[in-house]
Amino acid sequence: MAIRDATPADEAVWRQLWTGYLAFYEVALPDEVTAATWARLMDPASPVKVRLAEEDGQVMGFAIHLHHPSTWVLGEDAYLEDLFVSPAGRGRGLGRALIEDLYALARAKGWHRVYWLTDQDNATARRLYDSLAPSDNHIRYRRSMAE
Repeated sequence: MAIRDATPADEAVWRQLWTGYLAFYEVALPDEVTAATWARLMDPASPVKVRLAEEDGQVMGFAIHLHHPSTWVLGEDAYLEDLFVSPAGRGRGLGRALIEDLYALARAKGWHRVYWLTDQDNATARRLYDSLAPSDNHIRYRRSMAE
């Protein structure tokens, strides 16, 4: 297993995984959003980055994260926005490896905390997450400005 940064050559495999991720959450995004997301991921100036999990040379998962200033610490935090492992790669430690890789990256960059959200009904993911970090009992509120 290897965890690495994505390169422009990974676009097709990332898009395939991204499609699976969106299907899991029953979300349809316009193609231009996916294209803009990939462009951000490849832009060196963007704080939004993606790490890929490979096994036997095949990309099996991704972790999209960004870092940002915090009002709670002197420095920055890292937000794990999207984590996905293909059905063929599940149960092999790839999700754990992606999060632990982000922990290592955060330590190396001097980021103070790593945090993420998940659907409360995602029991499989929550078992993994509960083994990696305590829940802070926050509830997310979100409103689209298109409303």
